Amino acid sequence: MKLLGILLVFVATFGGFFVAGGKMKVITGVILPAMPGEFIIIMGTAMCAFIISNTTTVIKDTMKGMKALTKPQSYSKESYLELLCMLFTVFKLARTKGWLALEQHIENPHESDIFSQFEEFHHNHHALEFICDYLRIISLGNENAHELEALMDEEIETLSHEYHEPSHAVQTMADGIPALGIVAAVLGVIKTMASINEPPEVLGKLIGSALVGTFLGVWLSYGFVAPIANAIKAKAESDIMYFKCMKSGILAFLQGSAPQVAIEFARKLLPEDVKPTFAEVEEAINDLPTPGS
Repeated sequence: MKLLGILLVFVATFGGFFVAGGKMKVITGVILPAMPGEFIIIMGTAMCAFIISNTTTVIKDTMKGMKALTKPQSYSKESYLELLCMLFTVFKLARTKGWLALEQHIENPHESDIFSQFEEFHHNHHALEFICDYLRIISLGNENAHELEALMDEEIETLSHEYHEPSHAVQTMADGIPALGIVAAVLGVIKTMASINEPPEVLGKLIGSALVGTFLGVWLSYGFVAPIANAIKAKAESDIMYFKCMKSGILAFLQGSAPQVAIEFARKLLPEDVKPTFAEVEEAINDLPTPGS
């Protein structure tokens, strides 16, 4: 859908140009010849500034974040259904056999026969580490839900800052691109002034070519780069929701809720487009093997 949106930006821009009376000879004779040089000035400078202002980690994460154009959400309804089933299994084992029964699974999560039942979660290093850390704290005797909630909030805030850095970096670049378009336009004006003795038809093309820089800067910023920044931001927010879901379930269970009720707390937190229904969750947990068997 997002790639379709990018295509429609071209259609709307140049379709509107023709509807408004624009001629093809303006595109072929002025805009297209000027675009390569103007594009290099604007986007080349923007990319250089992006590299200067960001760490290697942020740059790499931004490249990975471009997947948001083809996969806007990190997790689907099936992903969350699996997560809720995993939480139910963990809570059921803790309720029936005590927190110490989870010790072997917490210490060796990659070899755990509980976590390995849930393939997507099991391969999610950050999520696996997150839940094991808190289960370890609980198994060591700290079952104070308020203290754990404060600690979880701090960790999730740190993760949120880290996950949102790529979108902030791209948005900063988008904010600067219109100004770089002016730089490209000024260079075009300078080039035009050097040819001031040319006839009007030549000067007209040179002035039009200079204005392409301003057009291109604004168009690239608001038509492409800023929307990409928002897409990366939305994907980061979907990453954070996964951790918030785990947090909600763990806290509900610590406060005395039964395993099925605790995962209902976690389920209710989810956005509608990825939230499994109560019936779907109930059916899934009824099909689970008995934990620890």
